[in-house]
Order: sequence, then structure tokens, then C-alpha cells
Amino acid sequence: MAENDSVLSAARAWKGEPMAIATVVSTWGSAPRPRGSHMIVHADGRFEGSVSGGCVESDILQTAAEVIAGAPFQVKRYGIADAAAWEVGLPCGGEIAVMVQPVSAEGFDPELFDRIAEAREDGRSLTVTTDLATGHADLRPVETGEIFANRYDPPRRLLIVGAVQIAQSLAALAATLGIATVVIDPRGRFLTEERFPGVTLDDRWPDEAIAAWRPGPATAVVTLSHDIKIDDPALIAALASDAAYVGALGSRRSHAARRERLAAAGVAPDAIDRIDGPVGIDIGAIGPSEIALSIAAAMVGAFHDRR
Repeated sequence: MAENDSVLSAARAWKGEPMAIATVVSTWGSAPRPRGSHMIVHADGRFEGSVSGGCVESDILQTAAEVIAGAPFQVKRYGIADAAAWEVGLPCGGEIAVMVQPVSAEGFDPELFDRIAEAREDGRSLTVTTDLATGHADLRPVETGEIFANRYDPPRRLLIVGAVQIAQSLAALAATLGIATVVIDPRGRFLTEERFPGVTLDDRWPDEAIAAWRPGPATAVVTLSHDIKIDDPALIAALASDAAYVGALGSRRSHAARRERLAAAGVAPDAIDRIDGPVGIDIGAIGPSEIALSIAAAMVGAFHDRR
């Protein structure tokens, strides 16, 4: 999954101004950025995003300036065997192909940024297809020829149930990963801005809150309160959703008891099996910060379907 949030924000902020967009359309070997990664370039030289982590950006900026000035779209290829690759700084053994399109009706239509934003706000994925013969991007599938399809997923989100100390560490770690976090807890003394600065706080009962947030494939739900009255309703609501990851704090013994309670509440066995309990990757974690790290690793693995 390419992270293009800053690029999409810049594109909407610069709407109506001359721009070009560069996209990684193929990679091989130790490519520094995944397929679908964007870099948006303004006519005045400003840019946002990256297609190679700094290796070929200078060359792409020059190509983008030419495309903005009226040159046709281009697909640039950089590899270890190419002299140009060494000149622009790609001696890492990988190969990449980068498409540079004008942001225009003939290339990447500016309205596509609005459609992508609308889908992401609704929690939906959206696929934009580009005809590599013409450089024209569209929401309609291209049925013939060589194409590049780029899927834009909703922003990743974490719903933490239980405003406890581990939640403080996990919310801070999620922020560094670019994951929007909501802390849910009906206990007002726990859920304060002083304890969770810059984090969205929700004081509704967890089942109501989770239903309202509508977890989807880009959302993780983690219960940390250690209070059955809070955690169990949250898990039942989370398991009724398409959340990518559902985790619950507790020992193996407490998780076995949890499974029995959820089964008695009518939750299907295959749904209960979705719970990562005890939550997180077993790294021998000690203390809130290390436990938060183990949870974050498991959550990111689920987002990338590596569990």
C-alpha cells in the first residue's frame, strides 16, 4: 500500500494550477518506493511526495517541468544497468518505472482527486486506471492495451478501547505511523485531552462508538481496558465489522474465558477466531511502551495482510 496522503492533500490545495503527477508503475528488486507511489509537482517547482526516496527525484522534477510546459506524458525507466541510473543516484540494484502525466483532462484529470477524497472519506477504496499508450487516467476500466491500475485505500485508522497507560503509548506510536487514532472510553476521568493530546476522544459506550465509526479493511480495533463491561461489547461490535485487525489485551487464560463469554453472547466461532489475543506479536514485551510496540507491529502486519 503506497502512502500518498500528503500528495493527495497538496493536489487538492493546488487545484486549478498547472501541475504534473509522477507515479511508480513498476518495480523490481530493492526499489525504495512501492508501486502506486506518487509525487505531485507544481509549475513553480514545489513538490510533495516521493517516487524513489530521493534517488531519481531531480530527474523527475525536470521531466515534470517539461510535461507541465506541454510535452507529452512519459514513462521513465531507471535500472542498475543504465548509466542514467547512476547519474541520478539509483545504484541500489533495483529497477523502477515512473510515469509522469500532466494534471489535466488529457492526463490525470484534476476531478479524480475529488473522487478519491470522497471515497476515502466514505471508507471506500477507489481504483484509477491509466492507459499507458496515451497517459489518460479514468475511473472506467481500460479493456485493451497496456494499463496501470492504482487503488486508493481509505486512510488507516486505529480505534483503541480503554484510555489506559498502554493506550497512551500506542496512540503516540500510531501517530508516527500516520495512523489516525480514536480513543474510546465512557470513563471521563480516564479520557482527557491532557492524557491524550492531539487524539480524537470518544466517550460513548464502545459498542455504540465502534458502530458509528464503521470499521473497514483500513481500520484496527484494540481493546485494552481490562473491564469486561467495556471490552466485550466493543469486541462484539468490532467482529460484526470488516475491521482488518481486532486485538484484545489479556493473558491466554483470560482470553480463553473471553472466548467462552463471546460464544455465550452468540458470536460465531470463526468470528471469535479473528481476535488476536493475547494482543500483539510475542516479543517478550515488558511495560506499556514495549506492549504498544508489539501491538503496532501486529496491526501493521494485518494492514499488509502479513499475519
